[in-house]
Amino acid sequence: MTRKLLPLVIVLSLWSDTAQAFGAERKDLQIANDVSKAVNRYPNFTIFDDLTIAVRDGVVTLDGKVTMPYKRDDIEKKVAQIEGVKDVRDRIGVLPVSLNDDALRTRIARSIYGNSNFWNYAVMPNPPIHIIVEHGRVTLTGVVQSDVDRMLARSLATNFDAFSVTNNLKTDAEVRNELERSE
Repeated sequence: MTRKLLPLVIVLSLWSDTAQAFGAERKDLQIANDVSKAVNRYPNFTIFDDLTIAVRDGVVTLDGKVTMPYKRDDIEKKVAQIEGVKDVRDRIGVLPVSLNDDALRTRIARSIYGNSNFWNYAVMPNPPIHIIVEHGRVTLTGVVQSDVDRMLARSLATNFDAFSVTNNLKTDAEVRNELERSE
């Protein structure tokens, strides 16, 4: 029996202000969900890209890294068209072009998603483990089902010539708790 992962590849951050009315907070949550759907449906958003979304009073802040500049521009345009979005603060960085980084990304992705423990993740429309490589430094982001999966993914990623591996993977329970605290 497998547990269903939260349908979040992007970690949603909602800043709440006690002075805000419930309706405004709810609207921000709706906008954040719409932004998450738009990004996840963007066909060029891959496991080698990562975004964090924050919404406050209809202003969407996008942070993270993508592999190509056109992705940053396309995502910003898509988000700006979402109903209720007043402004978009685009702080998405573009990863440098590097054959070594590309090769490292591919080797780590094959190692993780080729491991039988991660096959259930690999068949998802938007696999939840993201591999960000910048100047030979690896960061794993996204959501996994358990601490065992988190540790195994890190272990698999360290089998290559990366300068460092940072494991920012969260379990679905941790993400759920964060969302409950922000509501």
